[in-house]
Parts: sequence; C-alpha cells; structure tokens
Amino acid sequence: MGALFGTDGVRGLANRDVTAELALDLSVSAAHILSEVGQRRSAIVGRDPRASGEFLQSAVAAGLASAGVDVWDVGVLPTPAVAYLTKTRSADLGVMLSASHNAMPDNGIKFFNAEGNKLADEIEAQIEARMGEEWQRPVGDAVGRISSDSEGADEYVAHLLTTVDSLSGLKVVVDGANGAASQVAPLTYREAGAEVIAIHCAPDGYNINRDCGSTHLGDLRKAVVEHGADLGIGHDGDADRCLAVDASGALVDGDQLMAIIALAMRDAGRLAHDTVVATVMANLGFKQAMQRESISVVETAVGDRYVLEAMLASGYVLGGEQSGHVVMTEHATTGDGLLTALQVMNRMVATGASLAELAGVMRRLPQVLVNVSGVDKNALETCGAVSDAVSAAQEQLSDSGRVLLRKSGTEPLVRVMVEAQDEATATGVAQSLAQTVRDHLSL
Repeated sequence: MGALFGTDGVRGLANRDVTAELALDLSVSAAHILSEVGQRRSAIVGRDPRASGEFLQSAVAAGLASAGVDVWDVGVLPTPAVAYLTKTRSADLGVMLSASHNAMPDNGIKFFNAEGNKLADEIEAQIEARMGEEWQRPVGDAVGRISSDSEGADEYVAHLLTTVDSLSGLKVVVDGANGAASQVAPLTYREAGAEVIAIHCAPDGYNINRDCGSTHLGDLRKAVVEHGADLGIGHDGDADRCLAVDASGALVDGDQLMAIIALAMRDAGRLAHDTVVATVMANLGFKQAMQRESISVVETAVGDRYVLEAMLASGYVLGGEQSGHVVMTEHATTGDGLLTALQVMNRMVATGASLAELAGVMRRLPQVLVNVSGVDKNALETCGAVSDAVSAAQEQLSDSGRVLLRKSGTEPLVRVMVEAQDEATATGVAQSLAQTVRDHLSL
C-alpha cells in the first residue's frame, strides 16, 4: 500500500494534508488508471457536507475533466449512493469526498471502479505512482464536461425501497450525524412505512459527527426512550455504516446487526454457502453464535473492502465489521448503513420480535480496546518481546477469550484488543499488553 492511501482511501486534515492540489493530481492519475483512453468517459462525484468538501469536490471535478472525463456532480450523498450510481450509470469511476466518522477538520478521497467497488491495494499503488507524471492533455471537444445531477438521491432511495417490505407499525429515531444521510435516511425510512423521528439531520458544513451519530450515541439513546420508539439508528458522516439501539436505549453493534441479518438470509435461503465474512475484530460472541446456528465465519483483515474482496472471491453474499459496515452483495457493492438498517427493521416486522430479542442471538463478550500512540507501529510484527507477551496472554485466556494486536491503517498507533468472559480480566490483560508495546516500541 502506498504512503497516501490507508484502509479507506486518502484521509487527513483538510487543506493541509488533503489539499486542492492533491485532489486534482489524484483525480488526473485515477482517470488514467481507471478509465479507457480514446473513448468518452464519465465519473460520479459526491461528498459529505463538510465545508472543505466544497473546494475539494471542485478540485476533483477539475482534475477529471482536464483528463477528458465527463463529471456528474451528485452533491451531498452517502458513500454507498455514490458507489451504487457509479455502477448503475455505467460510469468509469466514482469519487467520494469524505472522512467518514472523523471530526470535521478532516476530509478524505475514496475512489470506486466501474463496478462500484473500492480499489485493491495494487490499483491504489498504481494511482499514487503516476501522480505528477507528464501526460498528453486533451484539448478542444476532448475535455470533460461537469454537470450537476439532482436525480441521484431519488434513484438511490428507490433502489433501497426495493429491498424491504412495508415497515408500517415501527417507530424509529434516526441520527444522521449531521452528515451525508441527513436527508435521504429519514426520507427512506418514511417511504418504507416507518414512523420517523430525525435528530442531528441539519448539517451546516461544520457540525458533522459533532457529539452525534454512530460514534456518539447518547442523544440517540435518550430520544428513543423519550419517544417510546422501537429502535434507534445512528449513522456516521458518510452513512456507509450504522449502529443501533433497542427500545431501552441499549447498544446493538455491528456484530449483532450482522447476526440478525445472517439469520434472516439463512431462513430465506439467501445466505450463500451458509457463510458470513467478518474481520479479525469481530467479537468472539459473534463467532460462537454463528457456530451454534451452523453458519460458518470467514475472517479477513480490518476494512470493508477486504471483506468484499473475500466475498467476491468465494461467492459469499454477507459480510461486515463490528463498526457497523455491513456489505450485502445482493443489493450493494460496499457497506451501506441505510440498507443495513432497513434489513434489520424488516426482520423485526417479519418476526414480530423486538430488536433486543433479535440481538439476543449472540452474547457480546467484554471487549477492551487500547490505542497505543507514540510507538513504531511498523515494528509490531518483528518484536519478539511483544510476540511472547501476546502468546502468554492468549494462553492465560484459553478458549474463553482472545487477544489481537494490529497496527492502525489510518492513524500512527497500535491497537491492542482483548476479549474475555468478564470486563476486569479483559481490561487487565489489555493494559498489560499495551504497556509491553510502549516499553519495546516507543519512538
């Protein structure tokens, strides 16, 4: 993987790390790699509501058009909507300007290929390698055109509605994180028949993810209880994921959502090979629940694109992450928080069961995550002392727990994750391992 691209595109502080110049250069290079030279080419470009997305989207559009690519500017839309439109519109590539759940000062650039899929590492490396090179510029009528497109949202919502039956009788609170789903999420759930209370759905360019959305569920918990709602859905800034809370305000995380959807698909005969794809961060309780239900679990590295790669390679149709990225290849090419929420609500209506009852299919084991900063994350795999400490910890936990250390793909730190039968044990082991990482990998 190149220096620019992380696990989810290029991301950093807008106008310092992610600049207009970088966006333009990346877009030119992506056009050369992802589109066929010699014929009329097109791209779908969307963004979340961050103020910096306005100038970055203009820079992306300028770069693509200068390389002879026609640009359809779909405005503020969720990441999965951009991926969907890229495929259904037969565009050569898609671009999304978003830093997902990160705070407003950050922004990012994600690319999709013509199939609406995130790019493989080697393709990202090719794009990065060609930045700044000399190239033959199109002139005259060979330059690309830039057009505003107001129909993309309607197309995306219409598609989502084909995936569920009526949700009449459900009351749902949706927290749009003041992000890309602020308009389309409440609209979609209402059109599907649910009664909707919308909170944090008033983006102003600066308030995205600020004390709201899937990373800050406090307001959602309160609103669900206050309104007597059946559930709450919390999206992140670009709505490629969601988390939920049940009627009591209790968290229902991505593992539980995926377990609910897995059983629904299995019961409908739509779960290919009776297999779900999950990352190494999936809770051990999820794996145990799937085993009880005779559903196999295939593990991948962290990142929904790695989940999708494994799914496509073996014909699996459901995969996801604990963070709420859930991929259903029947209906989408990437994680889609709105699609996930719809499928869970559809299961509630179909079974007559509450969200808490459905989520009870698995027991979420206490999971403690410690982020260790100020260390050489690239030395993690070669440090013998750390490796020995991990082995000793896993032996201590035996089959009742799990240890995982990994370097972050988006930040300069090492993540220490420990699961155990009780919180105290998990915390103690995680803190001990984190100290070992500090002792031996400090910069």
